[in-house]
Formats: sequence, structure tokens, C-alpha cells
Amino acid sequence: MSFDVDIGHASQRGARERNEDFAAVVRPARSEEARGLIAAVADGVASGGQGLLAAQTTVMSLVQDFHAVPETWDTTVALDRLIGAHNAWLAAHNRRGSSQGAAMCTLTALVLRGHSYTLAHVGDSRAWLLRDGECIQLTQDHSVDPQGWHHALSRAIGLDDHVRVDYSQGELHRGDVFVLTSDGVHGVLRRRELAALALLGSAQEASEALVRAALAAGSRDNATALVIRVAGLATGRLEDLLLRGRQLPVPPRLRVGDKLDGYTVTAVLADNGVHRLYQARDSRTQALVVIKTLHEARASDPQERAMLAHEAWLGSRVANEPGGGLVRVHEVADPSAFYVVYDWHGGHTLEQLMARGQPLGVSEVVEAGLAVLGALGRLHRHGVIHRDVKPAHVHRGEDGRWRLLDLGVAVSGREPEAARSLHAGTPSYINPEQWLPDEPLPADAGSDLYALGVTLYQALTGRLPYGDVEPYQLARFRHDPLPPSKWRPEVPVWLDRVVLKAVARDRRQRFETAEEFALALQRGAARPLPQQPPTPLVMRDPAALWKIGLAISLLFNGLLILWLLFLPR
Repeated sequence: MSFDVDIGHASQRGARERNEDFAAVVRPARSEEARGLIAAVADGVASGGQGLLAAQTTVMSLVQDFHAVPETWDTTVALDRLIGAHNAWLAAHNRRGSSQGAAMCTLTALVLRGHSYTLAHVGDSRAWLLRDGECIQLTQDHSVDPQGWHHALSRAIGLDDHVRVDYSQGELHRGDVFVLTSDGVHGVLRRRELAALALLGSAQEASEALVRAALAAGSRDNATALVIRVAGLATGRLEDLLLRGRQLPVPPRLRVGDKLDGYTVTAVLADNGVHRLYQARDSRTQALVVIKTLHEARASDPQERAMLAHEAWLGSRVANEPGGGLVRVHEVADPSAFYVVYDWHGGHTLEQLMARGQPLGVSEVVEAGLAVLGALGRLHRHGVIHRDVKPAHVHRGEDGRWRLLDLGVAVSGREPEAARSLHAGTPSYINPEQWLPDEPLPADAGSDLYALGVTLYQALTGRLPYGDVEPYQLARFRHDPLPPSKWRPEVPVWLDRVVLKAVARDRRQRFETAEEFALALQRGAARPLPQQPPTPLVMRDPAALWKIGLAISLLFNGLLILWLLFLPR
């Protein structure tokens, strides 16, 4: 989905000598929609131009710096640090003194990010939400009225060295309308009037109508209104999906014909005790999709819920980019339960094709390898490691295209702790350095490339290069695998060398990137790789020298005993 908003802004000085209100909106770049949109309104509360200085610098420093903070920061953390830093600067400026008075202002800032909104508020400017015919005031004024003073502020930016900011967050819906106003607008307009004017025409026309109406109603202050209408939501952030995973129930066991949020189940595909997979038809498009849910037995497991949310987020972040090779994830609007929807592709996995007993053609295996390498290259550029490449997760659709399936155990740096600590993958496809007894290495991009090399070797020969490997069974790696052409003579020598390089016992001899691996497959016989030297015995079995020394020692001692007992002296 795209982040689609209509924005309008209007501000007039009214009866005041100068306009000391200030407002701004910064949209995210198309490639950075996950960072969100930020809008802010500030109302200067000092005379002599210092109020405008405070309002302008507060708003501009916030909206200009917001997209520069680390993407991993929570929205409230980013707002709090930016607002706190500028408040400290203003407070220091005010302590130095000025003939024109102190520089202070109110601030109401709104961030729309993914499927949620976040508000930061100080002072008596306001934020309103129009949803389903209701006009909701989202902020509370920080004002007092001691000794008859009108609207004296108890909090303001620049008032004290430390400012206490009110934060609130909520779920963002398509069709929401947010209105940010200074007190020159909401001080004279009733809530019902404000709601009606905010819905007139475009967002720009609505903001101008609000300001005109406030001045016509006798406002004696600057009047500013900022209107934001949400027409389309950005792709959900991981935080949004985690929240959904915690709050929504897991669907009950579904049968053919059952309906779930506009999807009608047409087949039950799999049930492994952790997840259930269903084929379903989308009632809006009539297209077939795959629904993935948690098994009811795992419904109360927060880690399983977090892992499924992480899988959905990875799919929407990586698989939905143009380029193919991965299965697209569908964004579900207002789901009633927690589940993930994928494109449906008829066809068979590589494992199913090999089970037929008829081996794939050499060109088909090369084509599959190139397609999977394209998908792995995209994942690795995003910092994602698949961790479970194998024939069961390589799929050829009815359209003839190969795709890489299942991001369920992938790691991205933002996965749940349970996923990070899981020794994921199938042992026979896991690179040997992950089985080291003393200091096993974590899975990395090279692990995916090794697993693909094992997959291609198996697709060509019907055998695993090192046989069936059990966890921590390093003895399997003491013999270099035979070239695929030894099992299948039609495999060309150049392909032998590519596959053997991919599954080399020594990680330094393998491909370093998916692009390097793909280039070797594309060049083929035109530029064959050099033949891999056999792995030294010491590399295959570090204890080999000790074993040889022990054997020589035993032989020598045996001969010595024989000489002492039986030979004449």
C-alpha cells in the first residue's frame, strides 16, 4: 500500500501586530515511507518577536531532524530527544536575557508512521481526530488561570530547563482526518463547527475555512489550522504487526467453505502443529491466496506470535519489491484475527519434483539456482539471512518461474529473541562451521549460499554432498564430495566446479556473495572456474596428525614388545 495523505495549512495574524504562530509538515521520501510523516504547530507566547523565534525554531528543528534519527528509535524516543534538546537551547537563550522578552511557545506535533499515529504536546495548541462522524480532542491544555490571568501556561517550550511532554499513540485508519489548531481557532469555534469545516472541500480549502471562520467569530489572536486527511496507509511497520499479533485472536481451525475477512477457504494445505496453511479465494478480486495462521495450541505463545509478525513484516518489506524471486505478502485492512496472506502460486517445490524419480535437466537446475540467487541477493542487501534454503523451499510455479519460500526463521536484526537463539535450518544444509563444538559461528549470508550449493548438488545427483548430516556430526565433512558428474555424466565440468566451490569444506574457498555465485552460473563454460584443490587432511580432520602419531607410536611399541618377548637376545 502507498502512504496517501492530503495536507492543507492556513495561518493569519488576525488582530495581532504580527503572526507568531508557525506550522510545517514534512512528508517521507517514497523510499523511506517507514520513517513516517511529521507535522507540527507552535504558538509563540512572548512579545517583541521572541514568540515567533521560539515557534519557528522549535517546529523547524523538529520536522527537519526527525527523519535523520536512527530508524531503530521508537517514535516517542525520537520526539522526546529532539524536543528536549531544543527546549534546553531555548531555556539557555532565555537565561541570557533579551530586551525583547523571553522566547517560548506551545507545541503540538503529530507523526503518522505505518498504521499508527503519535502525538507530542506542550501548551494549549490542540490536536483533533475526526473518525466515524466523531470529533475527538486528542490533547489537553496545559494552562492555569491564577489571579484572573487568562490562559497562563503551566508548560511551554523554553519555560524551564526540562520540559515535560505529553505523548499519546493510537491506531491509524484510512479515512482519518487530523486537525492541529492554535488557540486563535479553537478558542472561538465550537467542536461541531470545527468538525464540519474540517471536512469541506480539499484539505487546503478546509484549513482556510477554519481560519476564516475563527477570525469572523471574533478571534483576537493569531489563527492557524493544519488539516491532514489519510487516504491510504503505508506498509505496516514491525511494531504495528507485533501490536496486532498481541491484540488479535488466532483464527479457529478453518474448513473448506469457511470465511475469514473476505477470504473463503478452498483447501487445507498443511498443519504441522505450529502453523496452519489454507488456500483461499479473495472475494474482492477472486484471486487465490495462501493464509498462514498459528495453530490453536500455540495461540497463547507470545514468541510464536512475534515470529509470525516478523515473517509478515519481512515479506512486506522485501518480497513486495519489484524483481520477483519471493512470494508477495498482502496487506490486510482491519483484520478480525491474526494471520498472514500470501500470493498463491500453483506448481511444485523442488523436493516434490525430485521425488518423482526423474531428475531435472541441467539447464533447469541452473535456472532455479539463478532465480534463488536473485532472491537471496535481495534479502542479503536488506541485511536478512534466510537460514533455511533447501529443496522444500524452492518452488516452480505454473508460470514457470522459480521462487524462494518461507521466511519463518529468517533473521533481520529485529527478530524476536526466540528466533535469534534458534539453531534454524535442516542439518544437512547447514554449513559445517555452525557445528563447531567450541565456538560455532552464527548463520550469515554465506550460510544461505552454502545451503543453495547443497540444494543444487542434490537436484543434479539425487544425493547430498556429505550425506545425511546429524547435528554436530562433523565426521561427515572429513571427505570431499565427489563431483556431480561422477553420479550424472551429462553434468558439464564447469558446473561441477561451481557446485563444488559452493559446498567446499573450507569457507574461504566458497562464494562470498550471491552476485559472485550467480555470475559463475551465468558465465558457464565461457569462463569456467579453476578446479578446487582437495581439502587438506588437517582441515578435514584437525585430529588427524594426533591419530597418525598415535598409530605410529602403537606400532613402534608393538614391535618393541615383540622383540623383547620372542626374538633372541
